[in-house]
Amino acid sequence: MPERPCANPVWPCAMCGAVSCLSGFSGIDVVIHGSSGCYFYPASLIQRPVHATMILEEEVIFGSEERLCQVVDEIRGRGKRVAVVLTCVPSVTGEDITAMLDDEGVIVIDSPGFAGGMEEGYRRAMAALGPAVGEGVDGITVDGLNPIDPFYRGNLLEAERMIRMAGGRVAAALAAGPVEGIKACGRVSVGTNPGLSAGVGRSVGYLLGLDPTKAAFSRLADLCGLDAGPVLQEAEEAGEQIDRACDKYLSRFDPPAVAIFAEDSYAAFAAATLRRYLDAEIAVLAPRTGEGAVTSLEEIEELIAEAGPDLILGSSYEQAVAPEIPFVGLTFPQRGRVRLHARPITGIEGSLAFIEDVLTACRSRRPSGE
Repeated sequence: MPERPCANPVWPCAMCGAVSCLSGFSGIDVVIHGSSGCYFYPASLIQRPVHATMILEEEVIFGSEERLCQVVDEIRGRGKRVAVVLTCVPSVTGEDITAMLDDEGVIVIDSPGFAGGMEEGYRRAMAALGPAVGEGVDGITVDGLNPIDPFYRGNLLEAERMIRMAGGRVAAALAAGPVEGIKACGRVSVGTNPGLSAGVGRSVGYLLGLDPTKAAFSRLADLCGLDAGPVLQEAEEAGEQIDRACDKYLSRFDPPAVAIFAEDSYAAFAAATLRRYLDAEIAVLAPRTGEGAVTSLEEIEELIAEAGPDLILGSSYEQAVAPEIPFVGLTFPQRGRVRLHARPITGIEGSLAFIEDVLTACRSRRPSGE
């Protein structure tokens, strides 16, 4: 029988992470070598064009060489590089896929679901592409972008906006833009998600939150001669806006008790921001990644039931568990939502948008003493 697309019902597997990373670059065609389930699950999350071999049960037994070569031959003439992501079946059966294809233009990434979570697959794909600092390249690398992330485009645009404001330019974005640019990264990088750092160039920090953003641009000014003044000034003004909005909210409402479900870096950002500006009680802090990761739907249900939060930050899974509790989307998947606007969570606009969403959701609570 065809394999299950991912053993974990809540968090994507390594195969999905590899496909997501590769799909962020233009000039590359991604082929998922696996069953139909292995194709439809990441395709529904990423919502970008990818290809698949759709191997059948008899091909699992007798070999999938013919099917794979047929799919690769159909797309290799388009002038793009081809990347093949191996799923569980071809990894377990031990077929020599690289020898089958016998083509230097095809990248093969062994990233089956059992290899780990989404981050592991993302790193495997990035390592296969081999990002490198370009000789004489003038510009900043924007790191940690992930097409599965609902804030992917917004994070890239916000990073580009702030770098331009400081008088700089983006040399490369990982994972975004032309795949050729991956060999022309800047000598300095700034991250949008520290959990997905490619480790190329010298990092000045990350952009999750106003204080980290100010610190990163101060370092950029020291290392690259950028003018951080306009960014620091705008960040200060944004902090004042947030203070006023949150003070107004707290004059009528009690601080909320919040349950947070997201990958580690986003969860930490949300918790720190809500404690600082809303004096929130973090009733549940359940990262999807890292130490103490919570990826069981049963455990998610138990945590929400025990905490009884006023607000839930997370994915469609948490929203479905407690639809009566105010909700803000913080991680994928976000099923049933139309997302056309490039909304960031990083940088200045990301912090403003996050607090805006939280206050809007929380206003459905009754004022204090009513």
